[in-house]
Amino acid sequence: MKIIIILFQIIIASSVFIVWIFRNDNISQEFKQYSLSSLTKNLVGAIKISLSTILILAIWYTELLFFSAVLMAFLMLCAQYFHFKVNNPIHKFLPSLFLFIISLFLALTKIL
Repeated sequence: MKIIIILFQIIIASSVFIVWIFRNDNISQEFKQYSLSSLTKNLVGAIKISLSTILILAIWYTELLFFSAVLMAFLMLCAQYFHFKVNNPIHKFLPSLFLFIISLFLALTKIL
């Protein structure tokens, strides 16, 4: 189970890093589609990158896992809301839905 938890931490963190660092032009277009400002985009990006870093640190400092996983799940739930709000096709929902589910899984492993 420990290996699955670490794997999920790495999947979430690397996905966020790739999207928010290397595919920032796509993110900018999506935030315009959602009618959100550049400031909001930058704030969300900074928070997601910070939480991803904390998720990686949580491999060694497990007390950080619950906090970072819950907040990441919340941000992925927000992403789901905005995809729904603008009627995006299902393939746009899936990445954040998957990350939402595994973030919740990580948070629940700390509770149970």
